[in-house]
Amino acid sequence: MRTYARYGEKIKRIRRERDVSQEQLAEQASVDPKTIIQIEKGKRNPTLKTLQKIANALKMPVEHLLKNS
Repeated sequence: MRTYARYGEKIKRIRRERDVSQEQLAEQASVDPKTIIQIEKGKRNPTLKTLQKIANALKMPVEHLLKNS
């Protein structure tokens, strides 16, 4: 499995645990909703800047998203 697919799975799991929609996460992270969808599906390799925005929106350090599950 590609590393960025793991990021997507982790983001999706955390987002669902927090009962946040893809659209809500995208808005809170100031990214396009299509970006969140593609990352979660493992079709897009997120940049560190995008991961930082997502981590901030999820109120966690980016390191948490970068660690192996």
